Amino acid sequence: MKSSGSTETAGRDQRLIDRFLEMMSAERGLARNSLLAYGADLAHYSAFLQGQGIGLKQVETRHVQAWLAALEAEGLARTTTARRLSAVKQLHGFLHGEGIVAENPAAILQGPKPARPLPKILTAAEVDRLLTQAAAEAAEATGKAAFRALRLSALLELLAATGLRVSELVGLSLRAVEADQGFLVIRGKGGRERLIPVAARAQAAITPYVKLLKETGLGAGRHLFPSHGLGGTLTRQHFALELKGLAARAGIAAARISPHVLRHAFASNLLAHGADLRAVQQMLGHADIATTQIYTHVQAGRLRAVVDALHPLAGKVDKRRPKGQ
Repeated sequence: MKSSGSTETAGRDQRLIDRFLEMMSAERGLARNSLLAYGADLAHYSAFLQGQGIGLKQVETRHVQAWLAALEAEGLARTTTARRLSAVKQLHGFLHGEGIVAENPAAILQGPKPARPLPKILTAAEVDRLLTQAAAEAAEATGKAAFRALRLSALLELLAATGLRVSELVGLSLRAVEADQGFLVIRGKGGRERLIPVAARAQAAITPYVKLLKETGLGAGRHLFPSHGLGGTLTRQHFALELKGLAARAGIAAARISPHVLRHAFASNLLAHGADLRAVQQMLGHADIATTQIYTHVQAGRLRAVVDALHPLAGKVDKRRPKGQ
C-alpha cells in the first residue's frame, strides 16, 4: 500500500507532466497521438522514479542514468530508448526553464546511437537471374531498342563484376575498357586510385555494346555510357530506373533493387566464397575497413565452420585436466 507521501509525490509529478504536455500542445502544436505517446513514456519514467522513492523535483543525473540502465536491462530497441530519453530530456528542460527546478539533470545525457542498418543483399542466384534477363533482352532486341538493351546488359555485368559505385560506373571512360587489360583503374572518393579486375563475362558483355556504340557515332566521345544530358553521361537515376524495370521483368521485386544493392551483393558474394576482407575493402574503395566489415554478417556460419574444421584446438578437450577443474 502506498504511503500518503508517495501518493502526494505521484500526484504532484503528474500535474507537472500535465503542464508540460499542455505546453507541447499549445506552443508546439503536437498532435493528439504524439501527446499520448509522450504521456505514456513519461508515465513509465515517473513510475520508475516513484519506485526509487523520489519525485521529479529531486531527480539527479544518476537517477536518470539508473532509469536508462533499467531500460537497457529490459532489452528495449535503441529507437525506443532514444525516444523515451528525448521525452524525459524535454520534460526536465521544461521544469528548469519554468524555474521549478534549479538544474536540468538530463541535459548532459545522450541516447544510444542507432544501430547501423545492415545492407540489403541479393543472393547470387538473384544476381544471376538479373544478368540472364539482361543478356536475353540484349540478344533479342533490334533497332533502337538494341542499343538500350546492350547498354543495360553492359552496365549490369560491369556492376556485378566490379562492385563500382554507381557514379563511378556511369562515369567510366571509353578508354578504360578499350585497354582490354582485364582490369579497371578507378579514381574514387578522396582521389584514391584502386585497381579492380574485370571478369571475362563482363568483358564479353561490353564488347558488342562498344561496337554498337561506335557504329552509331556515339562512341566518338570519351564516355563509355554517353548521354545528351548536361553531364554528358547516363545519369545514376536513369540507370536505377532501368534496373528496377529489369528486376520486375526478372521476377524480382523492384523495391529490393538499386545499383547500390548490387554493390552490396558483389561484396557479400566475394566474402561468401572466401575473399580476403582487405582485398574486398580495396576493390570497394573503402577508406576504413570497418565499413567493409558490415558485410561479414553473412559470414557468421561460414567462419564458425572454418574454425571448427581447421583450428588445431577446435573441439578438443584437454584430457589431462580432471572434470570439474
